[in-house]
Amino acid sequence: MPVCEIISVGTEILLGDILNTNARFLSLELAALGISVLRQTTVGDNPLRLAQVLSEALSRSDVVIITGGLGPTADDITKEVCSDVLGLELVMDENILAELIAFFRSRNYPMAESNKKQALVPSGATVFFNKNGTAPGFACEKDGKCVIMLPGPPRELNPMFINDVKPFLSKYSGGVIISHTVRTFGIGESAMAEKVDDLLNNDNPTVAPYAKDGEALLRVTARADTAEQAEKLCLPVIEDILGRLNSYVYGIDVDSLQQRVVELLKEKSLKVATAESCTAGYTAKRLTEISGASEVFDCGIISYSNEIKTKLLGVSADTLKNYGAVSEQTAAEMAKGVLLLSGADIGVGITGIAGPKSDDSGKPAGLSYIALADMNTVSVEKLETGRSNDREYNRYITASRALNMIRLYAVNH
Repeated sequence: MPVCEIISVGTEILLGDILNTNARFLSLELAALGISVLRQTTVGDNPLRLAQVLSEALSRSDVVIITGGLGPTADDITKEVCSDVLGLELVMDENILAELIAFFRSRNYPMAESNKKQALVPSGATVFFNKNGTAPGFACEKDGKCVIMLPGPPRELNPMFINDVKPFLSKYSGGVIISHTVRTFGIGESAMAEKVDDLLNNDNPTVAPYAKDGEALLRVTARADTAEQAEKLCLPVIEDILGRLNSYVYGIDVDSLQQRVVELLKEKSLKVATAESCTAGYTAKRLTEISGASEVFDCGIISYSNEIKTKLLGVSADTLKNYGAVSEQTAAEMAKGVLLLSGADIGVGITGIAGPKSDDSGKPAGLSYIALADMNTVSVEKLETGRSNDREYNRYITASRALNMIRLYAVNH
């Protein structure tokens, strides 16, 4: 099976100025082609370092894909370094030059002299024309090795890879790799791994645990000659996992907990409304990130002050006095209040202390109460993260717990 390395070029990536999403995109696409990614490397805009990294990659991999550094400026060095390492001459391609001239003319922009650099092509290279920018891509094959150069911006790289590079690489394909992700909430990575311990030793398909903030997931990956065969290998393992983890599983191959919640609410024809204090609308924000959320989300209220809790949500002044704003009782009344105010099927109330400091009550930062109410019942969950100094984490996890309560309610109704 052929192996590949991905080299991302750009000092801005090393400095953290931009997030490198290209490596993830390419790894997923290459896996689908049956090409294993051996390494991912990031290198700055330095010719000597890039030449060293590329030479090392070629010594151990069949295919090397380089992203970035194909622009017109002096720090765009990818094409020049690759040509030197491969011993290829750079020649002017009149077709690319014509494309560049037409590109700038169509936008009524003057083309800088430096842009002509982008029409230089390593001799013998396969050219991938860029329909979304000015930097074409290239594939250079020599001595049984293949180097592919792609522009850095994802809006240029992604369609170029799908439309041109993927068909080109099909001759290197060594079968198909299929992965499915089983996502869970409410169980830690270690506890989840214990429940599927024997499956973690499988060779094909493999089962690997991963952790995210407040979540744990299992990735099931199979390799076979065809996609159909790989799917047949994955299916019984996924069914086994579902039987063991049961209600902890919130979805397979879904992007997020909020995506699954919106899907379930649509399936059950349910609407939700939220009243949030410490999370300041985080739950509502995550729900409304999902397309179609307007069908299931009625309203969200951010009730930071006790006055708003009382005036708008009907939280009793006695409740606030006797139990405090951060309490099971207040969360329950917030949930019931927003339920009545909105006319939704489900009301969610969230109150807590995000941190890093506590309030006058002396209750710990990271403490929150999440309530869910319908017209007949109200339930409350207490959450203590133990991370008093991590305000963003506390807000995110509290919102996640609220989303999971909504999910479980929808599943059971």
